[in-house]
Amino acid sequence: MPDFEAITLAHGPLQFSALALGEGPLVLLLHGFPDNARSWRYQLPALADAGYRAVAVQLRGYEPGSQPGDADYGLETLASDVPAFLHSLGVEQCHLVGHDWGAAISYRAAARYPDRFHSLTTLAVPHEGRFLGEIFKFPGQLKLSWYMLFFQLRGLADYALARGDYAFIRMLWRQWSPNWQIPEDELEQVIDTFRAPGVPRAALAYYRTALSPGALPLSAGARRKAGYQVPVATLALSGLEDRCIDTQVFAKMMLPQDFPGGLEVAQVPEAGHFPHQEQPDAVNKLLLNWLAKHK
Repeated sequence: MPDFEAITLAHGPLQFSALALGEGPLVLLLHGFPDNARSWRYQLPALADAGYRAVAVQLRGYEPGSQPGDADYGLETLASDVPAFLHSLGVEQCHLVGHDWGAAISYRAAARYPDRFHSLTTLAVPHEGRFLGEIFKFPGQLKLSWYMLFFQLRGLADYALARGDYAFIRMLWRQWSPNWQIPEDELEQVIDTFRAPGVPRAALAYYRTALSPGALPLSAGARRKAGYQVPVATLALSGLEDRCIDTQVFAKMMLPQDFPGGLEVAQVPEAGHFPHQEQPDAVNKLLLNWLAKHK
Protein backbone atom coordinates (compact mmCIF):
# COMPACT_ATOMS: atom_id res chain seq x y z
CA MET A 1 0.00 0.00 0.00
CA PRO A 2 1.57 3.33 -1.03
CA ASP A 3 1.83 6.33 1.25
CA PHE A 4 -1.10 8.66 0.72
CA GLU A 5 -0.88 12.44 0.75
CA ALA A 6 -2.66 13.98 3.72
CA ILE A 7 -4.47 17.13 2.59
CA THR A 8 -7.13 19.40 4.05
CA LEU A 9 -10.26 20.67 2.32
CA ALA A 10 -12.59 23.39 3.55
CA HIS A 11 -16.21 24.44 3.50
CA GLY A 12 -16.39 27.80 5.18
CA PRO A 13 -14.86 27.40 8.65
CA LEU A 14 -15.07 23.60 8.56
CA GLN A 15 -11.92 21.61 7.86
CA PHE A 16 -12.01 18.16 6.26
CA SER A 17 -8.99 15.87 6.17
CA ALA A 18 -8.50 13.77 3.05
CA LEU A 19 -6.20 11.18 1.51
CA ALA A 20 -4.91 11.82 -2.00
CA LEU A 21 -2.85 10.08 -4.64
CA GLY A 22 -1.97 10.59 -8.30
CA GLU A 23 -2.30 13.33 -10.89
CA GLY A 24 -4.91 13.88 -13.57
CA PRO A 25 -8.70 14.28 -13.70
CA LEU A 26 -10.19 14.33 -10.21
CA VAL A 27 -12.03 11.36 -8.71
CA LEU A 28 -13.64 12.34 -5.39
CA LEU A 29 -14.53 9.47 -3.05
CA LEU A 30 -16.97 9.66 -0.11
CA HIS A 31 -17.11 6.96 2.57
CA GLY A 32 -20.08 5.70 4.57
CA PHE A 33 -21.06 4.63 8.09
CA PRO A 34 -19.37 3.41 10.19
CA ASP A 35 -16.18 4.08 8.26
CA ASN A 36 -13.58 6.66 7.30
CA ALA A 37 -11.56 7.81 4.31
CA ARG A 38 -9.32 4.73 4.42
CA SER A 39 -12.33 2.82 3.11
CA TRP A 40 -10.89 3.71 -0.33
CA ARG A 41 -7.33 2.48 0.30
CA TYR A 42 -7.60 -0.05 -2.55
CA GLN A 43 -9.14 2.41 -5.01
CA LEU A 44 -6.71 5.31 -4.51
CA PRO A 45 -3.65 3.53 -5.97
CA ALA A 46 -5.65 1.91 -8.77
CA LEU A 47 -7.04 5.28 -9.80
CA ALA A 48 -3.63 6.96 -9.55
CA ASP A 49 -2.05 4.25 -11.70
CA ALA A 50 -4.78 4.84 -14.30
CA GLY A 51 -3.95 8.54 -14.54
CA TYR A 52 -6.39 10.12 -12.09
CA ARG A 53 -6.08 12.39 -9.09
CA ALA A 54 -7.92 10.38 -6.42
CA VAL A 55 -9.07 12.13 -3.22
CA ALA A 56 -10.92 10.36 -0.39
CA VAL A 57 -12.52 12.79 2.06
CA GLN A 58 -13.46 12.35 5.71
CA LEU A 59 -17.16 13.23 5.83
CA ARG A 60 -18.73 16.10 7.79
CA GLY A 61 -18.64 15.39 11.51
CA TYR A 62 -16.17 12.50 11.32
CA GLU A 63 -13.48 14.64 12.98
CA PRO A 64 -13.73 17.59 15.37
CA GLY A 65 -12.70 20.16 12.75
CA SER A 66 -15.68 19.38 10.49
CA GLN A 67 -18.38 19.42 13.18
CA PRO A 68 -20.59 22.49 12.61
CA GLY A 69 -21.80 24.57 15.50
CA ASP A 70 -25.40 24.25 14.34
CA ALA A 71 -25.12 20.44 14.13
CA ASP A 72 -26.57 20.52 10.61
CA TYR A 73 -26.27 17.06 9.06
CA GLY A 74 -29.19 17.32 6.68
CA LEU A 75 -28.69 15.74 3.28
CA GLU A 76 -28.89 19.07 1.44
CA THR A 77 -26.11 20.43 3.63
CA LEU A 78 -24.02 17.28 3.27
CA ALA A 79 -24.42 17.54 -0.51
CA SER A 80 -23.33 21.18 -0.41
CA ASP A 81 -19.97 20.07 1.00
CA VAL A 82 -19.14 18.45 -2.35
CA PRO A 83 -18.83 21.59 -4.53
CA ALA A 84 -16.92 23.16 -1.64
CA PHE A 85 -14.42 20.29 -1.86
CA LEU A 86 -14.01 20.95 -5.58
CA HIS A 87 -13.39 24.61 -4.85
CA SER A 88 -10.72 23.65 -2.30
CA LEU A 89 -9.07 21.45 -4.90
CA GLY A 90 -9.22 24.16 -7.57
CA VAL A 91 -11.28 22.17 -10.07
CA GLU A 92 -14.68 22.68 -11.66
CA GLN A 93 -15.65 19.04 -12.27
CA CYS A 94 -14.87 15.55 -11.05
CA HIS A 95 -15.97 11.95 -11.13
CA LEU A 96 -17.90 11.32 -7.91
CA VAL A 97 -17.83 7.99 -6.05
CA GLY A 98 -19.78 7.23 -2.88
CA HIS A 99 -20.35 4.26 -0.59
CA ASP A 100 -23.25 3.93 1.89
CA TRP A 101 -23.89 7.45 3.27
CA GLY A 102 -21.35 8.66 0.72
CA ALA A 103 -23.66 7.21 -1.94
CA ALA A 104 -26.71 8.99 -0.49
CA ILE A 105 -24.79 12.27 -0.47
CA SER A 106 -23.59 11.63 -4.02
CA TYR A 107 -27.10 11.13 -5.43
CA ARG A 108 -28.24 14.40 -3.91
CA ALA A 109 -25.11 16.30 -4.97
CA ALA A 110 -25.42 14.99 -8.54
CA ALA A 111 -29.07 16.06 -8.63
CA ARG A 112 -28.35 19.54 -7.25
CA TYR A 113 -25.09 20.28 -9.07
CA PRO A 114 -25.08 18.05 -12.18
CA ASP A 115 -22.70 20.25 -14.16
CA ARG A 116 -19.96 19.59 -11.61
CA PHE A 117 -19.69 15.85 -12.36
CA HIS A 118 -18.44 13.80 -15.29
CA SER A 119 -19.90 10.62 -13.81
CA LEU A 120 -21.31 9.09 -10.64
CA THR A 121 -20.52 5.71 -9.09
CA THR A 122 -22.41 4.50 -6.02
CA LEU A 123 -21.99 1.43 -3.85
CA ALA A 124 -24.32 -0.41 -1.47
CA VAL A 125 -27.09 2.22 -1.14
CA PRO A 126 -29.75 2.84 -3.81
CA HIS A 127 -31.33 6.19 -4.71
CA GLU A 128 -31.87 7.56 -1.22
CA GLY A 129 -35.24 9.16 -1.94
CA ARG A 130 -36.61 5.93 -3.33
CA PHE A 131 -35.18 4.02 -0.37
CA LEU A 132 -36.87 6.19 2.26
CA GLY A 133 -40.08 6.48 0.26
CA GLU A 134 -40.52 2.81 -0.65
CA ILE A 135 -38.79 0.77 2.05
CA PHE A 136 -42.20 0.00 3.57
CA LYS A 137 -42.90 -2.18 0.51
CA PHE A 138 -40.10 -4.55 1.52
CA PRO A 139 -40.65 -6.11 4.97
CA GLY A 140 -37.36 -8.01 4.75
CA GLN A 141 -35.47 -4.77 4.18
CA LEU A 142 -37.28 -3.11 7.08
CA LYS A 143 -35.92 -5.87 9.28
CA LEU A 144 -32.38 -5.40 7.93
CA SER A 145 -32.65 -1.65 8.56
CA TRP A 146 -33.52 -2.06 12.25
CA TYR A 147 -30.47 -0.05 13.30
CA MET A 148 -31.81 3.10 11.59
CA LEU A 149 -34.81 3.09 13.92
CA PHE A 150 -32.66 2.14 16.91
CA PHE A 151 -30.48 5.18 16.30
CA GLN A 152 -33.51 7.41 16.92
CA LEU A 153 -33.37 6.47 20.62
CA ARG A 154 -31.27 9.35 21.87
CA GLY A 155 -29.09 8.46 24.80
CA LEU A 156 -29.70 4.72 24.59
CA ALA A 157 -28.32 4.40 21.05
CA ASP A 158 -25.38 6.66 21.90
CA TYR A 159 -24.56 4.47 24.89
CA ALA A 160 -24.95 1.25 22.90
CA LEU A 161 -22.71 2.51 20.09
CA ALA A 162 -19.83 3.36 22.43
CA ARG A 163 -20.24 0.46 24.85
CA GLY A 164 -17.40 -2.05 24.98
CA ASP A 165 -15.09 0.23 23.01
CA TYR A 166 -17.48 0.36 20.06
CA ALA A 167 -18.25 -3.35 19.90
CA PHE A 168 -21.47 -2.26 18.14
CA ILE A 169 -19.42 -1.19 15.11
CA ARG A 170 -17.67 -4.56 14.98
CA MET A 171 -21.06 -6.26 15.14
CA LEU A 172 -22.49 -4.19 12.29
CA TRP A 173 -19.53 -4.85 9.98
CA ARG A 174 -19.75 -8.59 10.60
CA GLN A 175 -23.51 -8.68 10.13
CA TRP A 176 -23.40 -6.66 6.93
CA SER A 177 -20.53 -8.64 5.37
CA PRO A 178 -20.86 -12.09 6.96
CA ASN A 179 -18.39 -13.92 4.71
CA TRP A 180 -15.58 -11.36 4.84
CA GLN A 181 -12.52 -11.80 7.00
CA ILE A 182 -12.37 -8.17 8.09
CA PRO A 183 -8.80 -6.86 8.54
CA GLU A 184 -8.57 -6.18 12.26
CA ASP A 185 -6.11 -3.31 11.85
CA GLU A 186 -8.48 -1.50 9.46
CA LEU A 187 -11.47 -2.03 11.72
CA GLU A 188 -9.41 -0.67 14.61
CA GLN A 189 -8.69 2.48 12.59
CA VAL A 190 -12.42 2.93 12.00
CA ILE A 191 -13.10 2.60 15.71
CA ASP A 192 -10.30 5.05 16.42
CA THR A 193 -12.17 7.55 14.22
CA PHE A 194 -15.20 7.15 16.49
CA ARG A 195 -13.12 7.70 19.61
CA ALA A 196 -12.56 11.33 18.58
CA PRO A 197 -14.73 13.91 20.38
CA GLY A 198 -18.15 14.43 18.84
CA VAL A 199 -17.87 11.84 16.10
CA PRO A 200 -20.44 9.31 17.45
CA ARG A 201 -23.02 12.06 17.95
CA ALA A 202 -22.36 13.43 14.46
CA ALA A 203 -22.61 10.00 12.80
CA LEU A 204 -25.91 9.25 14.52
CA ALA A 205 -27.20 12.71 13.59
CA TYR A 206 -27.13 11.67 9.91
CA TYR A 207 -29.82 9.08 10.68
CA ARG A 208 -31.76 11.24 13.11
CA THR A 209 -32.01 14.07 10.61
CA ALA A 210 -32.91 11.77 7.69
CA LEU A 211 -35.69 10.07 9.67
CA SER A 212 -37.07 13.21 11.30
CA PRO A 213 -40.79 13.85 10.60
CA GLY A 214 -39.99 16.84 8.41
CA ALA A 215 -37.58 14.87 6.24
CA LEU A 216 -39.43 11.58 5.75
CA PRO A 217 -41.54 11.28 2.56
CA LEU A 218 -44.70 10.25 4.39
CA SER A 219 -47.35 11.47 1.94
CA ALA A 220 -47.87 10.36 -1.65
CA GLY A 221 -46.80 13.80 -2.87
CA ALA A 222 -43.66 13.73 -0.75
CA ARG A 223 -42.80 10.27 -2.09
CA ARG A 224 -43.16 11.51 -5.67
CA LYS A 225 -40.84 14.40 -4.86
CA ALA A 226 -38.37 12.02 -3.20
CA GLY A 227 -38.01 10.18 -6.52
CA TYR A 228 -35.97 13.07 -7.87
CA GLN A 229 -33.93 12.80 -11.03
CA VAL A 230 -30.15 12.36 -11.06
CA PRO A 231 -29.04 13.66 -14.48
CA VAL A 232 -25.45 12.37 -14.20
CA ALA A 233 -24.46 9.03 -15.79
CA THR A 234 -24.53 6.56 -12.90
CA LEU A 235 -22.97 3.19 -12.18
CA ALA A 236 -24.55 1.52 -9.14
CA LEU A 237 -22.85 -1.46 -7.48
CA SER A 238 -24.21 -3.84 -4.88
CA GLY A 239 -22.62 -6.80 -3.12
CA LEU A 240 -24.48 -10.05 -3.74
CA GLU A 241 -24.08 -11.00 -0.06
CA ASP A 242 -25.00 -7.60 1.42
CA ARG A 243 -26.91 -8.04 4.70
CA CYS A 244 -27.46 -4.32 5.20
CA ILE A 245 -29.35 -3.52 2.00
CA ASP A 246 -30.52 -6.57 0.11
CA THR A 247 -29.11 -6.61 -3.42
CA GLN A 248 -32.52 -7.39 -4.94
CA VAL A 249 -34.11 -4.47 -3.11
CA PHE A 250 -31.21 -2.31 -4.26
CA ALA A 251 -31.87 -3.21 -7.90
CA LYS A 252 -35.63 -2.59 -7.60
CA MET A 253 -35.02 0.91 -6.24
CA MET A 254 -32.66 1.90 -9.05
CA LEU A 255 -35.16 3.03 -11.67
CA PRO A 256 -33.97 4.15 -15.12
CA GLN A 257 -36.45 7.04 -15.16
CA ASP A 258 -34.66 8.54 -12.14
CA PHE A 259 -31.38 8.62 -14.08
CA PRO A 260 -31.90 10.42 -17.39
CA GLY A 261 -28.13 10.63 -17.90
CA GLY A 262 -27.93 6.84 -18.03
CA LEU A 263 -27.83 4.06 -15.44
CA GLU A 264 -25.98 0.77 -15.13
CA VAL A 265 -26.54 -1.55 -12.18
CA ALA A 266 -24.10 -4.37 -11.40
CA GLN A 267 -23.76 -6.94 -8.62
CA VAL A 268 -20.39 -7.83 -7.12
CA PRO A 269 -20.09 -11.57 -6.35
CA GLU A 270 -18.66 -12.73 -3.01
CA ALA A 271 -19.11 -9.29 -1.47
CA GLY A 272 -21.29 -7.91 1.29
CA HIS A 273 -21.88 -4.29 2.23
CA PHE A 274 -18.28 -3.19 1.57
CA PRO A 275 -17.65 -4.49 -1.96
CA HIS A 276 -14.82 -2.04 -2.68
CA GLN A 277 -12.90 -3.47 0.27
CA GLU A 278 -14.00 -7.10 -0.03
CA GLN A 279 -13.48 -7.47 -3.78
CA PRO A 280 -11.27 -4.51 -4.72
CA ASP A 281 -10.01 -5.96 -8.00
CA ALA A 282 -13.53 -6.54 -9.32
CA VAL A 283 -14.75 -3.14 -8.16
CA ASN A 284 -11.69 -1.33 -9.51
CA LYS A 285 -12.19 -2.90 -12.93
CA LEU A 286 -15.84 -1.84 -13.04
CA LEU A 287 -14.99 1.64 -11.78
CA LEU A 288 -12.12 2.26 -14.18
CA ASN A 289 -14.14 1.03 -17.15
CA TRP A 290 -16.95 3.38 -16.16
CA LEU A 291 -14.68 6.38 -15.75
CA ALA A 292 -13.07 5.71 -19.14
CA LYS A 293 -16.51 5.95 -20.76
CA HIS A 294 -17.15 9.37 -19.27
CA LYS A 295 -13.94 11.33 -19.66
